[in-house]
Amino acid sequence: MNPVKRWVNYSDQKGNAEIKVISFNTRAGRIGNKEVGPYLKSQDADVILLQEDAGIKYQFDGYQKANPGGGLTILTRHKIIKQQIIDPQDEEVRIPGVLADIEIKGKTYRFIDVYLNPFRFQKEMVKLNGDTDNDEQKIKDVVKRLIPTFKKHQDQVALIREVIDNSPYPVILTGDFNSVPNSYEYYHLSDGLDDAFLTAGKGSATSFHDYKFPIRIDYIFSSKSLKAISYEIDRSVSISDHYPVAVTFSTENK
Repeated sequence: MNPVKRWVNYSDQKGNAEIKVISFNTRAGRIGNKEVGPYLKSQDADVILLQEDAGIKYQFDGYQKANPGGGLTILTRHKIIKQQIIDPQDEEVRIPGVLADIEIKGKTYRFIDVYLNPFRFQKEMVKLNGDTDNDEQKIKDVVKRLIPTFKKHQDQVALIREVIDNSPYPVILTGDFNSVPNSYEYYHLSDGLDDAFLTAGKGSATSFHDYKFPIRIDYIFSSKSLKAISYEIDRSVSISDHYPVAVTFSTENK
């Protein structure tokens, strides 16, 4: 049942809400530029991890910012011990993520914000219209985009795995993976971690809403020493082509 539960799940978790985390691909504020900042501020989260935020300078009273590059930003009300780009050292591979080691209530956690290479599909590219020759060419064009992007993902995943495996602290991994559940990216990045949606999600996990069919490409994972007690995809706001994902964690051992 786990492959199905990665898309649709119903769970009931209890525990003390100690860390609230929000992951949100803001699409650089292109849809709701003026609304993104107030929305994020209103959530009163401990840590906010943003993707595709290049050129947008979100800053709130009481929050520190880790913004080492790559269009990724981490905001937190707590002390940042370290921040770092996950550097591919290869011009062909874009920066896949940034990390921030953050001290919360006397304990340090490694937060990793991920944005894997997009496939850059346009809606018309994946819309078949019944014209055999035209549809066949569309499929070929899609495959041409898939193969090189999958290769880049493989390289990016290896870099992210390294900072997960070498972390001296519990890990919270979030972001836009541009990959669906049951994919190579999902299995390799979640290895040894808990999918917060599997633990605490209710209903559909769909987070990307620009296409008419449901897609889950935004995730929050954590080390097993953390327990997700709530998981919310906030579909009340349409200020990006992604919905914000919010998870509260308990630090009580399972």
